[in-house]
Amino acid sequence: MSKSFAVPVPVFKLYGETGAWPTPDLIHCESIPERSQLHGWEIKPHRHSDLVQLLYVQAGQATLKVEDEIHPIDCASLQVVPALSVHTFKFSEDIQGHVLSLAQPLAEQLGASLNSPVLSTAACYPIGSAQQYLDTLFSAITQEYSQHRPGRDPMLQSLITVLTIWLSRRSLERASPDALPLERGREHLQVFTRTLERHFREHLPIEHYAATLGISTAHLNALCRRLCGQSALQMINQRLLLEAKRDLVYTAMTINQVSDRLGFSEPAYFSRFFKRGTGQSPKQFRIQR
Repeated sequence: MSKSFAVPVPVFKLYGETGAWPTPDLIHCESIPERSQLHGWEIKPHRHSDLVQLLYVQAGQATLKVEDEIHPIDCASLQVVPALSVHTFKFSEDIQGHVLSLAQPLAEQLGASLNSPVLSTAACYPIGSAQQYLDTLFSAITQEYSQHRPGRDPMLQSLITVLTIWLSRRSLERASPDALPLERGREHLQVFTRTLERHFREHLPIEHYAATLGISTAHLNALCRRLCGQSALQMINQRLLLEAKRDLVYTAMTINQVSDRLGFSEPAYFSRFFKRGTGQSPKQFRIQR
């Protein structure tokens, strides 16, 4: 890690935000100017513990730094920012483009279905002759994201699958056998999040996840706090809350059914858990949304 990142690096859900993931979607989409102008066209060094970002620069100039890789941008480019990667961006005031944020569960699902590590590997891809194709694809994603029409969720995932396939193909074209492996701690965190994704409904103790990794519970918690800004238990709870929000918004299941599906022993316990994490009861959250 470079000296400029030696101080503690904040962990954000989105740029400049430390609160909970702002939507029950597994996707967040906005323009680059929409967010960056609020911060003087410069995004300070930070990392995201549980989301992958795809930064598409269509026009204007930018300096993109992800870990120790710096990319001066003056033509259409797409930057992949994996979870846990420290990054900072500077933009010209005429910048145009999009920021697509994918919650880690969706990124893991896409990577597994395509058998590709493209979303877990930092890289900057010049667009070249494919700009019209990417412009059209991001325009479709933005339009679908902003409208709440029937089939919105599967349509968004289909469009993002297309984008991930495009990225995977570009990655294969420029693959290098000399790529360095991820640091050991980050590998542990990736295995933990993948295991959590498979078993979060089972309410397994932290000791189980640590044993799966072959490390102590204290070591797992230390890794989670250092790289994700929260304890292993908080990460487990956040994953349960995200799934609960999605069930409450996108399904007709009763609160009792949601509680049962998420592995809670009784609905009253689920309601207390949900209110403790969100400040609202499941019923209040559903009505508001």
